[in-house]
Amino acid sequence: MEAAVTTCYRHPSYETYVSCTRCERFICPDCMREAAVGHHCVECVKEGQRSVRQARTVFGGAVSRTAVPLVTYVLMGLNILAYLGELVRPGIIDRFAMLGAGLTGPDGGQYVYEGGDFPGFDVVGVAGGEWYRLLTGAFLHLPPGGSSFGALPFGVLHILFNMYALWNLGRVVEEQLGRARYLTLYLLSALGGSVLVYLIAPFDVTVGASGAIFGLGAAFYVINRRLGRDMQAVNRFMAGFLIWMLISAGFASWQGHLGGLLTGGIVTLAYAYAPAKRRATVQAAAGVVLLAVLVLLVVLKTSALTG
Repeated sequence: MEAAVTTCYRHPSYETYVSCTRCERFICPDCMREAAVGHHCVECVKEGQRSVRQARTVFGGAVSRTAVPLVTYVLMGLNILAYLGELVRPGIIDRFAMLGAGLTGPDGGQYVYEGGDFPGFDVVGVAGGEWYRLLTGAFLHLPPGGSSFGALPFGVLHILFNMYALWNLGRVVEEQLGRARYLTLYLLSALGGSVLVYLIAPFDVTVGASGAIFGLGAAFYVINRRLGRDMQAVNRFMAGFLIWMLISAGFASWQGHLGGLLTGGIVTLAYAYAPAKRRATVQAAAGVVLLAVLVLLVVLKTSALTG
């Protein structure tokens, strides 16, 4: 008596005598997946993967040895593209830099805004409704020859230093926080830096990703402290960061640096110490509340400026 011919359940034309050790369906070599014992079919492997929970960091980021810092790459790319745009069209800075309040005269000239209404003059900046400047300014940098130093290389060094810091800090922070939390941290830090500039120095024109990068520096500190790592090297790093903030106060926006640092620290504290069972909810709520506070500060400052 001959044995019945068995074929692969996915490829009926393929004769086989090997079956899945989980569902016992017959499978051909193309459908075999190595298992601890025997072989599994494609569907059983997919079902098993769905039933396994994704390992996560204490901050909620997915653990993966092969993950690339995609958000860091994208942010660097956006900054570089914006810089190339500045080189082609220098007017981009005047249009999108962070500016709290200024005046454009009938002759097209730029004037300092001191409050009130001036017939024939238009209020520009955040006070004039250009809220987008609070974020767009964080993706612009000093063009060659556009610094207060008048030195040609400084504009290039501005973006080089910031992108170098973003590359080094961003990869570490993104790995721990995950892409969504990391992007939220970056944008809120950039926004926090711009808001403090608006509150303290609303008539200054500022550009640069430094506020967001100082936020990443604060996040780096909180992350290492939360993970219980040796803080000696981290403390030295943060001391250098703070010293640089003091030194750069003479030629850069210390308000933007400080605002980004404080915002990044607050956001990461919420990420780090949210209860595990309600982690995502608490983290999202903290971000929304902080955003609401920043928006309220902008509204109040605008009201005070415009009267």
